[in-house]
Amino acid sequence: MPHQMIRLGTGFFALALSLSALPAQAIDGVTPATNAMAQAASPYAISEYRRLLQQYQEVHGAFEEEAGAYWSAITEKRRGRNAKRREHLAVTLDDYVLTQPPVYTGPKRPVNPEPEAEPEKKPRQYKPIPVVSDLLQAANEQFQWTPQKPSSEVEFKRAYARYAQAAGLTREQAVRVYSFETGGTGNYDVQAGIEHGGKRAISTAMGYNQLLTTNSVELMAEQGREFVKELTARAASLSGPPRQAMDRKIAVLKKMVAFTRSVPDDWSAHEKLADTPQGWAVHAMVLDIDVGPMLQTHKLLTSVIFARAKGYTRPLSAAELEMMNLTGDGTGLDMVTMPQAMREQVPTSNFFQRNGYERNPVAIRHNTVAKLLAITDNRMDSNSNLPGARELAAAF
Repeated sequence: MPHQMIRLGTGFFALALSLSALPAQAIDGVTPATNAMAQAASPYAISEYRRLLQQYQEVHGAFEEEAGAYWSAITEKRRGRNAKRREHLAVTLDDYVLTQPPVYTGPKRPVNPEPEAEPEKKPRQYKPIPVVSDLLQAANEQFQWTPQKPSSEVEFKRAYARYAQAAGLTREQAVRVYSFETGGTGNYDVQAGIEHGGKRAISTAMGYNQLLTTNSVELMAEQGREFVKELTARAASLSGPPRQAMDRKIAVLKKMVAFTRSVPDDWSAHEKLADTPQGWAVHAMVLDIDVGPMLQTHKLLTSVIFARAKGYTRPLSAAELEMMNLTGDGTGLDMVTMPQAMREQVPTSNFFQRNGYERNPVAIRHNTVAKLLAITDNRMDSNSNLPGARELAAAF
């Protein structure tokens, strides 16, 4: 999914206060807690721990059994809906789980008073997330190419607005999705985590519609030939150095298209390509004044086309389009095609795997389709009044 972030700020201040409040012996590394751990646990403490552990295991085990059955039902209902759609049959309320997921309210797992030997763990390998400088370096090394950056943010917004409108996106769709994805202030090179004061990238999601590296690779594979055709038509009206620069860009674009089409047209294959220097170079095209607006537009337009292909002809609202943008076209369309009366009753859990749902406070808090769409609309309403969104709206 939007990219939810927890930012550190006041936590540093709270940490400083807690350190200043420690007794003197704690600063020297000797604390009452350290002494307590050094002492052997009493027979009573051990007995009480075992009693509480058994109680926890019984209660938590019963919860896990209930939760397992619930999420299995979610999976089975999803399969049933997919089968119905393949047969062009109507999906009804009976095809969804209509209760909310069970919530664990029992005791916490007790702390063992006896030191426990921790299993040896292999150190986790953290792979750095590429940022703009990495993408530009990859483009230079892999394709001897540097994306053509806009002279200003307004220039990029105008290029995006022209292409998006000509391709069939409405101003409302483009502006409101932008306002949701970037908070209403993002520049053309905004990256998830590095905005609104953030210092560290949390994903490769970049640009007005927050394309991942895999999005860029997939779009280049599926739409790249159209991009080449579009730029070739533009080149016909140019001459001199501008024509030479465009011809060079087209040549690089053709190589990128060939690279992205070297594997089957599916997400997992594109994901592998995206995690290579060549894939990073393709993602750098999000920053190009000519190709970037095309990638941004088709990130949304593919969802519009998908909905039409499935027989959904009503124009998508910006919030509906965002659901498809966030969750994937198939899952998003499941929510979008639902009548309002059903949206009020169907829990958001129907559209998640258990792990994803339990890590998504927005879906938990706004726990029906209607509520999730409403909070998305509200966020769009608020952010659309911010400077970046107003500037984009004026570009249409």
